[in-house]
Amino acid sequence: MRDGQGSLPAAPAASACTDGGPPPKLATRHLYKRYQIEVIRDLQLAVRPGAFYSILGPNGCGKTTMLRILCGLEAPSSGEVVIDGDVVDLTRQHHQHRVAIVFQEPRLLPWKSIADNVRLCLRSLGVSEREARERTRHYLELVGLGSFMHYYPNRLSGGMQQRASIARALAVEPDVLLMDEPFSALDAQNRRIMQDETVKLWEETHKTILFVTHSIAEAVRISTEIAVLTARPMTIRQVVTVRDHADTRALEEELLRMLTEEVDRQRALDLERQRAIVGA
Repeated sequence: MRDGQGSLPAAPAASACTDGGPPPKLATRHLYKRYQIEVIRDLQLAVRPGAFYSILGPNGCGKTTMLRILCGLEAPSSGEVVIDGDVVDLTRQHHQHRVAIVFQEPRLLPWKSIADNVRLCLRSLGVSEREARERTRHYLELVGLGSFMHYYPNRLSGGMQQRASIARALAVEPDVLLMDEPFSALDAQNRRIMQDETVKLWEETHKTILFVTHSIAEAVRISTEIAVLTARPMTIRQVVTVRDHADTRALEEELLRMLTEEVDRQRALDLERQRAIVGA
């Protein structure tokens, strides 16, 4: 996000593969996923430590599948996920790395208070009851919900519920925080407020964030880097470092051009596939 002078917070040092700095916090090596069709092909992701890394791509290109793999909800067909240089199988519980995800909807249990929703996710991690209470209070206060700990979800606005889900994700103290279009259901004003609050949390916690969005303006406003994905089978078309572009309007136009090309390509590929099915 930009400060009063229109500049971005300093981006972390580049990864070892580009300038001899630290290795990526999160990376993929030749990641491949296939269902009945190819969804992801040779994805080579490299997210620097402490980056706010946004993802833009056509609808249906495989963004959600990528996030499900990165948070361990499903396995890739082939390839590797790497965290801090360690190849990890996130579908197994017995590894030292933690990845948390914030979904498009808050997904809070309506019969539990906000505090209980946060604490619940800590039990499976073996966190003591005392530490769980301390973490819950700390992260709810961090997102501005310290006075609402004992409220139930239906007593809170949509934006407050989403802040609670962010607190829940932060409470597990993840190595990487994934965010899947977390503000898409909010109105324009609350969306902007949540953007500012998320950037503030990022600056305070120094977490590495991978943020999926369909909004080019949102990506430019909050990110250190933006990856534009290709049409399915998805891979990375280009990664842009936001601070290298003083003219943000020109950057938005360039991102729109790339994204439009991939959307058109996706439509053409889908049409070709449908014709092949009909012809068969």
